[in-house]
Amino acid sequence: MSILSNPVILALLFGICVAVVIYFSADRFSALVQKKGLNQKQEILRLLKLMHVEANEKRINILMMVMSFGLGGAVFLLFLPNIVISLIFGVVVTLLGWSLPLILVKKLYEQRCTRFTNQMVDALTIMANGIKSGSNATQSMERVVEIMGNPISQEFKTVITQHQFGQSFEEALLDLGQRIPRPDVQMFVTAINILKSTGGNLGETFETIVSTIRERQKVEKKIEALTAQGVTQGMIVSMIPFVLMGVFFLIDPAFIAPMFNTTLGLILLFIMTGMVVIGGIVIRKVVTIKV
Repeated sequence: MSILSNPVILALLFGICVAVVIYFSADRFSALVQKKGLNQKQEILRLLKLMHVEANEKRINILMMVMSFGLGGAVFLLFLPNIVISLIFGVVVTLLGWSLPLILVKKLYEQRCTRFTNQMVDALTIMANGIKSGSNATQSMERVVEIMGNPISQEFKTVITQHQFGQSFEEALLDLGQRIPRPDVQMFVTAINILKSTGGNLGETFETIVSTIRERQKVEKKIEALTAQGVTQGMIVSMIPFVLMGVFFLIDPAFIAPMFNTTLGLILLFIMTGMVVIGGIVIRKVVTIKV
């Protein structure tokens, strides 16, 4: 009984158990990690390519390793000598860090697509005026490139470049629709391709698309205004536990100390953080309405 109560012996036995599990499942675990890592790395490289960002595959690998195993190892060492708590927090941070680069890149990609859609109103107005003055779709698009900024200038320039290097204008527009997969962009691409094949008034079509986009944006702004209260309440409710923790720490540090230096306190802190994060995500999903 005295041997099992020795923390050094317990740590040694725990290490032996972990080593045995890793030994018998090493091949399966390695294949799973390699497959997941390859899929995430390919998705990151694909999104960066869609944003016209040159990425080094080796640097992406290093970033993923540092964000996952690097941060996880640091957190594991931070909570030592408590092996169980160190392992729990280390594994959680490792898993979250492994997905963090892809989440950040997806966020940047979505923001870029949103900026492109917001610029379409002015861009299509310029193109409609160009069509009415006698220019074709390519010439009107060149005018947009000269006047407006990124990302729409960069994307339209890519379409023009692809067309100049021998690709048909319709195929170049389809590539644009794949790079910016938004309904407004798909409507714009489809309208040009159909009217170039069947004939029609591109100027009036662009004005119709502009009107549709403006109405969609008005609805989105109205929804954002109506759901702003819910978003704010979600943020306040999520911050209350941490604010109360800070207040107790300032008033009576000894009262809140067991939360950080005992096993039960760390477990409760971990559970609380997880529930706060899950609650924030649920509230965000409830108040998010897609138009």
